[in-house]
Amino acid sequence: MTTVPGTAVTPHDPVGSATPRAIDPAGPGARALRDVLGRYATGVTVITCAGPLGDPAGVTVNSFTSVSLDPPLVLWCLALSSRSRPAFTAAEHFAVNVLAADQRDLASRFAGPGDRFEGLTTKPGPHGEPLLPGAAATLCCRRVRLVPAGDHLVVLGAVEHHTRSTRRALLFADGTYHDGPVRAW
Repeated sequence: MTTVPGTAVTPHDPVGSATPRAIDPAGPGARALRDVLGRYATGVTVITCAGPLGDPAGVTVNSFTSVSLDPPLVLWCLALSSRSRPAFTAAEHFAVNVLAADQRDLASRFAGPGDRFEGLTTKPGPHGEPLLPGAAATLCCRRVRLVPAGDHLVVLGAVEHHTRSTRRALLFADGTYHDGPVRAW
């Protein structure tokens, strides 16, 4: 089935031959679309950077993916409405902290309001980006490009450093967190 981006197919037409209609972002179709997209399990990351004045910024993101191994590129999406947007659009470097299964509290902390770094001990990455303790994996990246895409910015980054631990990753699907699989190294 092929549809135009930002459209939906009417429910009475399972093969998609109906004329696509726009989804109202505040309407019931948007909730239904969110539920459909939520069926896709993702990892949970906290993206961090040092802001223009050196103050840390961070957001919980599950729209993270690898793009290329040669050269090593990743991307993630930042809501235009994010209060951290000015810091990320100014920062030349950022860190992707892949959360471990027992770090649900950090996922909630960096998704909510308030000082997300209050009482949290971080260590600086190669370019001052805050690295979160206990992450399942970390990628330190140089921002390559910002691409406007609907109500988000796509942030493309070149991976310059990376580490991993043996800790289980945190996953998100169907509106809730799940422990990732155990892996024998």
